[in-house]
Amino acid sequence: MSTVYLNGQYMPMHEARISPMDRGFLFGDGIYEVVPSYDGRLVGFLPHLERMQQGLDAIEIDLRVDHAVWRTIAEQLIARNGGGNLGIYFHVSRGADTQRNHAYPEGLEPTIYAFAFEIPPAPVADKSAASCYSVATAEDLRWKRCNIKSTALLGNVMHYQYGHARGHKETILYNSEGELTEAAACNVFVVSGGVVATPLLDHQKLPGITRLMLLEILRRHGSIPVEERVVRREELDGADEVWLTSSSKEIAPVVQIDGKPVGNGEVGDVWLAAQRLYSAHKFDF
Repeated sequence: MSTVYLNGQYMPMHEARISPMDRGFLFGDGIYEVVPSYDGRLVGFLPHLERMQQGLDAIEIDLRVDHAVWRTIAEQLIARNGGGNLGIYFHVSRGADTQRNHAYPEGLEPTIYAFAFEIPPAPVADKSAASCYSVATAEDLRWKRCNIKSTALLGNVMHYQYGHARGHKETILYNSEGELTEAAACNVFVVSGGVVATPLLDHQKLPGITRLMLLEILRRHGSIPVEERVVRREELDGADEVWLTSSSKEIAPVVQIDGKPVGNGEVGDVWLAAQRLYSAHKFDF
């Protein structure tokens, strides 16, 4: 993946430069999105861009997201990097100042950066081909504005590393009240008795685009009962199935948590039905 976009220009990645005084570098003062694409077809482009605008507004970066412009950037990066299965990373920081100051400076030109990176083929509704996850659990120690998709991801990185260091692919988080929030880089779903449940959105969770799409697809096209509610940590122990969702993973079945099997330790039938529906309708958004 050699061609990137930076502030209105396409260039080789090794030529891309930002100022060391850029507030994205100094403070993590920025917003990002990752949009998957398969053979040039973008998944969830509109809701991704809408969430980006919400994030920019939340941290008061003065930039209006023109969907047509950003779609062109995505399509150009796909074409210039050979197509196939690519994630498109969009990154907007507040821009470069002449001094390091915690207060938002006025009049800065935002830094806009985008690049493409290779992602695995789209998941398919096939138990034997599913990418299964073993995860750890931990208390959520991040800041209280996790609904903003900020580039300041150190808290998420540390939680992810906690699981990684113990041989797991993710870490599912719960708050001080014992309620599930999300995972380090995913949203979480729990299946019990055929009913799919996921934590209600609030400032503790990122409003995931795959989460949004999956809920709408299940409600509109399927017969699987779905609930958005408080989900307790102990529900993981008795769940029939647990899933992680993200733009790159789609719906990933979790088969082991803290060394113990989920359900019978195999990919479940509800996952199979949900992945089948998601695969059929993910390009509708």
